Amino acid sequence: MQRNKPFRASSIAALVALAGIACGTGSSAAAPAEAGGQVVTGVWQHHHGNFSYYGITTLYSCDGLESNIRSLLLHLGARKDATVSASGCPNGPSVPGRNAIVDADFYTLSPSSDANNTVKAQWIRVEVSPTHPYFMSHGDCELIDEMKDLISKNFSLRELSYRADCVPHEVNIDDFTIKAQALKELPAPQSRAARG
Repeated sequence: MQRNKPFRASSIAALVALAGIACGTGSSAAAPAEAGGQVVTGVWQHHHGNFSYYGITTLYSCDGLESNIRSLLLHLGARKDATVSASGCPNGPSVPGRNAIVDADFYTLSPSSDANNTVKAQWIRVEVSPTHPYFMSHGDCELIDEMKDLISKNFSLRELSYRADCVPHEVNIDDFTIKAQALKELPAPQSRAARG
């Protein structure tokens, strides 16, 4: 299975979804209402991590890895300025291959009662599976397996359940899941003028 394009949806649909997230109208904006938890304060902490991807079942281009991993980090609550760089793709950045070296530089929220530089946040239920969020696919098990340390060690997650049951050369419909409560920044309240 080759994943040259990072999204299964069309480019237009992906841009519309990203625009919704940037405007606060995407699924992240609706999440606080679903959680119903109390508002807490958090501080942004800087993280830098790297790992080597080696795919037996699914091949990625470096471009595809960068887009998919960044989207996943944002889904879990990373700040929007997260950057992901993939290198070492043997056939060039846009051609799927078996291996790459991935570097990620991002900020995540940690609970803090310190009055300086805090943001309003809430514990939000998050899930990652072969069908959720929209950019994930049935072939992403190896990627999720190799990202376990990057995710579990750099995000504030409660009740984390992380499963990746990858079988080489097989794509199964339920071979990975991540379930947790993630600390996410609350969207800024809209002014009356912005609401129309």
